[in-house]
Amino acid sequence: MLSLGVDIGGTKILAGAVSETGQVVAERRVASPAQNPDQMVETVAGLIEQLIEEVGSVPTIGVAAAGFINLERSTVLYSPNLNWRNEPLQKRISERVGQEVIIENDANAAGWAEFRFGAAKTFQSMVMLTLGTGVGGAVVDQGRLLRGGFGIGGELGHFSVVQDGIPCGCGRKGCLEQYASGTALLRSANELADSASPLGKRLRELRLETGQLSGEQAYQAVLEKDPGTLLLVDVAAKHLLSAMSSLVAVLDPEVFVIGGGLSELGDVLLTPLQEGLPGQLPAAGFRPVAKVVRAEFSNYAGVVGAAELARESMSKL
Repeated sequence: MLSLGVDIGGTKILAGAVSETGQVVAERRVASPAQNPDQMVETVAGLIEQLIEEVGSVPTIGVAAAGFINLERSTVLYSPNLNWRNEPLQKRISERVGQEVIIENDANAAGWAEFRFGAAKTFQSMVMLTLGTGVGGAVVDQGRLLRGGFGIGGELGHFSVVQDGIPCGCGRKGCLEQYASGTALLRSANELADSASPLGKRLRELRLETGQLSGEQAYQAVLEKDPGTLLLVDVAAKHLLSAMSSLVAVLDPEVFVIGGGLSELGDVLLTPLQEGLPGQLPAAGFRPVAKVVRAEFSNYAGVVGAAELARESMSKL
């Protein structure tokens, strides 16, 4: 039985038909009209209709949305990177497509995909960190997705790592999202390129080619082992370790799954996390240490997780 999943992000919307084993058998993607809620509903509905036309009717549809979602999974209370404030997203999409849909936080959906079918499928307790436009989080404890008392638990990107630090879109300062996201790394790369430091030389050269430094160019600098860019990745890793060690004290997960665009850096990012975590834990040396692994689903995690959560939600009715 197929289920549809839609993953709404700040830059793109990806939709797919997903099998019971987590395989995406058909997909559609478009640019995200991030600042227009009405156009967002129309775009999502259009993708759903296109997929249904291709694969036939489906009993379940899940939508993963970037934002704080209420306990009833009906309303996006707030989205730091999208123009949603108390947006009744579940009702609007359901009415538009003429079928019930479920909505879920995008990082929760991605985490559920990894827990059910991916990097954490052999574990019962997991923390996932998605390092993309922002930083998302998902927590699974003893096989259950943590949503919290009001539905917005697991917002790990808004875990404070620097007191009175960089202002965040959530309204606070010093959030992890401002130091360990793809957006944060690109901002730091531009700042280094703007400086007179010799460490910014390669980034300045790359920026001259196009006039504006891109994420792809920063990634290229990492692949070239540019010292300045590697230093920026190391700084991001240190902020991640600060958050992860505190999360261990609260949640005691068996595994951390690292996903999102920055996970494409591979061992450049993962190795400092794997090597650094044991020494930063409470009671270091006298307790089990969580594994740190890379997500397996990459860009499809939100789609797969949303589709699976919709399927499981229907099976409970």
